[in-house]
Amino acid sequence: MAEKNSKKKAGKTAVLDRLMADIRACRVCVERPSGKPLPHEPRPVAILSSTARIAVCGQAPGTRVHASGIPFTDPSGDRLRDWLGIGEEEFYDASRIAIVPMGFCFPGLDAKGGDLPPRRECALEWRARIFAAMPQIELLLAVGQYAQKWHLGGKTGPNLTATVADWRAILGSDASPAVLPLPHPSWRNNAWINKNPWFANDLLPELKKRVQQLL
Repeated sequence: MAEKNSKKKAGKTAVLDRLMADIRACRVCVERPSGKPLPHEPRPVAILSSTARIAVCGQAPGTRVHASGIPFTDPSGDRLRDWLGIGEEEFYDASRIAIVPMGFCFPGLDAKGGDLPPRRECALEWRARIFAAMPQIELLLAVGQYAQKWHLGGKTGPNLTATVADWRAILGSDASPAVLPLPHPSWRNNAWINKNPWFANDLLPELKKRVQQLL
């Protein structure tokens, strides 16, 4: 039995390794774009895992992550890790946490200097295949509206605040994996966090508890 389980685990890891290699070589947003092509060379950023029980699903890499090639190496990452109640060692342990943004590449900047939305091609090309290869995920953290719309579908509210405020019902549904909606951890959302004290008082303690249970 132990040998059979070991072979099964090795096979699953091999599937994810091939999938990650394909993702790193992806050029769909340049060669088959939906609209204007990506304005720079692709640099996909993601962490897949055959054993992680938690998946962090955010928007897309920003300029710092595009430069580093490592997800959440920016102030948003510092805040997100604080929300989760863990440090960098646990956060970047691929055996425990998968990181699967809606867009794997930095999408570029808009006219005001903000990040453009995640490329639409990316999720359509990869998302179903990735989560089919990671059936062990038990908790999916949907960070921001793009991840929430994809993973919650019709269960999202009219805006991000309404969706996140409904976190108890969403988390308590029979969805597999369980989904917990979160705002983006950008410091630009300080006003939102201050305006919605229930987020820090009620949601974050539950988030930390669930993360510790699954690590």
